[in-house]
Amino acid sequence: MSFEPPPSPLSSPSPLSPPSSVSPPSSVSPSSPSPLSPPEMVNAGELVLKRWELAWAPETLAAIRESLPELREFLPWATDAYNLDDMHDYLTRSREGWDEGDQFNYAIFTSVGELVGSIGLMTRMGPGVLEIGYWTRSPYAGRGFMTAAVRALTRMALTLDGIERVAIKHDVANKASAAVAIKAGFAEVRREGHVPAAPGETEVTVVREFARDAT
Repeated sequence: MSFEPPPSPLSSPSPLSPPSSVSPPSSVSPSSPSPLSPPEMVNAGELVLKRWELAWAPETLAAIRESLPELREFLPWATDAYNLDDMHDYLTRSREGWDEGDQFNYAIFTSVGELVGSIGLMTRMGPGVLEIGYWTRSPYAGRGFMTAAVRALTRMALTLDGIERVAIKHDVANKASAAVAIKAGFAEVRREGHVPAAPGETEVTVVREFARDAT
């Protein structure tokens, strides 16, 4: 899970990310066109990824609350105090970030409309690369849904102008996020130091990448 929501207290590490600290404000004004134009809906087999809507806040909050035992281990924002105001704040900032071109966050739904989790693309690693953050609603974990979502989002990201690589960052102790990244074809490229901010975190972040020439 490398997803960071609103620090309100959904980080890169990112569940309803609510993605790891929020990306810094973009210098692009909301009215300026984004250099990246990802689709607002991405099909992923049995799943569909949709740009977040404010109307989904109550269901998303319910998903976070029922997944807290798993999410809180690696996501600092995932606490008992996380509430509907925090959720609205995250979704509002998520939509603003999309318009500003620095983050593109999606809700993940099954074909019958069940909310599975959250996934997003972030530009914070610099030109040519997009970072994926994600989290899974606990009842849907271990069923291959997040791997399918990561694969679909990666394929789409590599069709965007100027994007050569897609990256996933996760704590070395986060075995679930590591398994998703590995199954989706991401290879470890390096490890970085990290100041732990959640109970399960260590001081080591694993960086994995999927390059355009790997497709």
